[in-house]
Amino acid sequence: MSGHDHESRIEELLGQMTVEEKFGQLQQLAWAWDTGPGGGDTAAAEAAARKGLLGSVLNVVGAEVSNALQRIAVEESRLGIPLVFGLDVIHGFHTTFPIPLAQAAAFDPAVTVADAEVSAREARSNGIHWTFSPMMDVTREPRWGRIAESIGEDPCLTAAYAAAKVRGYQGDDLSSGDRIAACAKHFVAYGGAEGGRDYNTVDVSEQRLRNLYLPPFKAAVDAGAATVMAAFNTINGIPAHANEHTLTDILKKSWGFDGVVVSDWTGVLELIPHGGAVDEAEAARRSLTAGVDMEMVSTTFVEHGRHLLASGALTGERLDDAVSRVLRLKLRLGLFERPYVDESAALTAPSAQARAAAREAAGRCMVLLRNENAVLPLDGSGLGSLAVVGPFADSVDLLGTWSLPGAPEAVPVLAGLREAFPDTDVRHALGVAAEGTDTSGVAAAVAAAEAADAVVLVVGEPSALSGEAAVRSELGLPGAQEELIDAVAATGTPCVVVLVGGRPLTIGGWADKVAAIVMAWHPGIEAGPAVADVLTGAVVPGGKLPVTFPRVVGQVPLYYNHERTGRPYDPAGPETKYVSKYLDVADGPEFAFGHGLSYTTFEVDEPELSHERIASVELRAGATVEVTVPVRNTGDREGEEVVQLYVQDPVATIVQPVRRLRGFRRVRLAAGEEQHVRFTLGADDIGYWTNDPYGVFIVEPGEIHIHTGNSSRTQRRRTLLIT
Repeated sequence: MSGHDHESRIEELLGQMTVEEKFGQLQQLAWAWDTGPGGGDTAAAEAAARKGLLGSVLNVVGAEVSNALQRIAVEESRLGIPLVFGLDVIHGFHTTFPIPLAQAAAFDPAVTVADAEVSAREARSNGIHWTFSPMMDVTREPRWGRIAESIGEDPCLTAAYAAAKVRGYQGDDLSSGDRIAACAKHFVAYGGAEGGRDYNTVDVSEQRLRNLYLPPFKAAVDAGAATVMAAFNTINGIPAHANEHTLTDILKKSWGFDGVVVSDWTGVLELIPHGGAVDEAEAARRSLTAGVDMEMVSTTFVEHGRHLLASGALTGERLDDAVSRVLRLKLRLGLFERPYVDESAALTAPSAQARAAAREAAGRCMVLLRNENAVLPLDGSGLGSLAVVGPFADSVDLLGTWSLPGAPEAVPVLAGLREAFPDTDVRHALGVAAEGTDTSGVAAAVAAAEAADAVVLVVGEPSALSGEAAVRSELGLPGAQEELIDAVAATGTPCVVVLVGGRPLTIGGWADKVAAIVMAWHPGIEAGPAVADVLTGAVVPGGKLPVTFPRVVGQVPLYYNHERTGRPYDPAGPETKYVSKYLDVADGPEFAFGHGLSYTTFEVDEPELSHERIASVELRAGATVEVTVPVRNTGDREGEEVVQLYVQDPVATIVQPVRRLRGFRRVRLAAGEEQHVRFTLGADDIGYWTNDPYGVFIVEPGEIHIHTGNSSRTQRRRTLLIT
């Protein structure tokens, strides 16, 4: 059915629907996870579906259950409008891929496409039409647990992943049996929550809103994202669920978004505790008029909508617009023609191909932070014994936040290493638990390390310590894990730390005591084999940090793309007190954005520009500057490097960041091989948004510094003159 046919069908249905049925289409109710129709916890959803007063249900899982509920809506309601079923498929359905922050570390959007395609295929076969992903919240706050769901601190990297994941979920045809609707969330600026506390206040200038937080959402919308979810936070004092400026003026009017804006879980009702509404009726009015189209879980729209319409507080045009958007989603999904799924074709477990994709993704996501004396990769032929110790060595708690109930467990690191080293005596000791103060097992871990040729120490965060409502005030390793590291490192046995977790951690207290550190994140279902691939060199690490690792939590927020101060600290300059620095900690991060080592070495040269100067009017008219970056593998083995391009505007009407990532490319090079990586810079890369609330983008004359290298610390650059 064509887009024109969709609109004709929408008009036809609107003409047939009662006011109650219209508001019903704007309601999404939650379902009990493992309960089929007829259960006590599902009566409300069934009754609403039967009356045609329900538009969507979330958390229905399984082809048989979803078909049963769909039959009630399609075959028993007056108009037979199908339901759309949603689920938080964040980084896997059956096949759990690495967490999104880990995927960002690959600096390769193809990784997130693989996740989305596998997830969509598995989910749609089980009756799921709609995922509440990708999360596009740029954040500079590692204390915030939801950083694990993010792409990190950079809008350019996040935008690239946003577009890629939308395309991976949706493909070219949403009605296809292996595609699901994406949802760009959370709109907007949720990642700026004060203190990193979930659901907290955000106060942000218009220029920062448009330059930092909005670009990934624009990329998702441009890629065709079918839906957008409103955020829990306030934005400059106005709850995001009632923010007409963002939801309507920017998203719907300026960007032309014609999809569904869905609330977050009870987000409409939460206008009351926010202090933005006196009661449920006002909460419904403010959200609907601001631009929310569908209410998740709470029921203020259906309970108060008719009165709001009759009183003139809500217009019929706005109601019909919201209903049209919901119907348009269902038509694009092909639900009117094919409301049911083939129960015999439902995928019930990861396929071999899906597991292989998850394993490859996990290997590409790992970041080699340190590798003194080239202790990695481990050489199995010369390794008589290996100690594998730590709370996560033989743990299955490696899936990370938002792994779905019933998803298969992760393969432990110990199992992966034993498979990788069949001729090595691989010994195991727990040492300490992931949390708690019991150190009675440290002696056994030390003994195992002393008797081994090398030790792999697997430490980090449990999955429950990251994700929604998992905010930490400290960023060190939980429990007694640092004591375990100190004791094992003191044996003198070469020590490799595999660090798992969902956020940047402060590791400065022990980082220089161990030979190597691999940031493995929460790597997903194929964790053990993927870790073994990297430690053995079967996969040469090429990941980079998508977020800054601070030295101590007191430095937070600490991020690479900061603005300059009038008294900047210069570590190479003369010692002086009156500059922007801390008295009690060294300047800068433990590991910078974009940092990541390899088992080989690379040299990234200065950029070559197609123009040394260009007029701002030409750029605004669509002209571009081509940037060529030579990169060489200067080591003795094949590897992958991420060539990074940063732009700096040193003098601007609105002070600009010290640098902004505007291009990246992951390339594979044989030993001694050289490639020329090419980027294209346009107005979007050089200009910026002002504080004008109506949205003014400018490209100012002056010098632009173009930096290229393999981390945000690169100093190689050329200058482009804008006239």
